[in-house]
Amino acid sequence: MQEMVTLKATVKNGRLVMDEPAPEYPDGTQLELVVVEPEEELDAEERAELNAVLAQSWREVQAGEGQPLEDLLEELKATR
Repeated sequence: MQEMVTLKATVKNGRLVMDEPAPEYPDGTQLELVVVEPEEELDAEERAELNAVLAQSWREVQAGEGQPLEDLLEELKATR
């Protein structure tokens, strides 16, 4: 299973500028970017709830109850 990586960048002069050094991806690697709008930020209670759900989900994955990443991504793309 692939590890999920979060990268942060800022738009400057119409270009994405990484806020930290980028992981070592081979030339030609394509990445799918998701824009997070500022109004989508969570308050402390919402973040705690999200973290609890993520922790439960991780326990389920470790117990073999997870869904393959490729299947999940296809489902998410179909909802766009």
